[in-house]
Amino acid sequence: MVQNTRDALISAAARLLDRGGPAAVTLRAVAKAVGVSHNAPYKHFHDKQDLLAAIAARELSRPGLSNAAAPTDPVQALRRMAQAYVDWAQHHPERFKLTFGPWRGGTDELGVSATAARGRFVDAVVRAQAAGQLVAGDPERVTALILALAHGAADLALGGHLSREGKGRADPGDLLDDLFALMAPRP
Repeated sequence: MVQNTRDALISAAARLLDRGGPAAVTLRAVAKAVGVSHNAPYKHFHDKQDLLAAIAARELSRPGLSNAAAPTDPVQALRRMAQAYVDWAQHHPERFKLTFGPWRGGTDELGVSATAARGRFVDAVVRAQAAGQLVAGDPERVTALILALAHGAADLALGGHLSREGKGRADPGDLLDDLFALMAPRP
């Protein structure tokens, strides 16, 4: 697949982010990594913050991160989405911190991606509730609960404060299993 220059710049910036955090991402370093002039990134991004927002927007749009289409069982689809979120955070901790860290402004692209990603989670909750597999309640709040647990568990595991063999006697996936068991409707 041939990448356009903007996509290549975002990919290069994400790799730099993975290796050295936001400080490693400069427009000059990204241009050098892609093999374009040092001014080329400015044709696509106003500044470094704009480029970082583009990385976060792309991360939120990743198919595995917010797609419940794979399993036909609605609660399993939702469970897989939450686990994909945790797995992504553990494999790409710098992208996770960037995406869910504080944003001074963001961009329209980031706002659209964030809204769409959350909407996919809410839709998955609605489907699981409609199938009678998840407790009733405001889908937005149920989504917030699931994402808060997934996010918090991933963050604790990244910091060494959650593991099966140590603190918490669970990994993030175990806590997701516990949450979904607690959220199953009672007969």
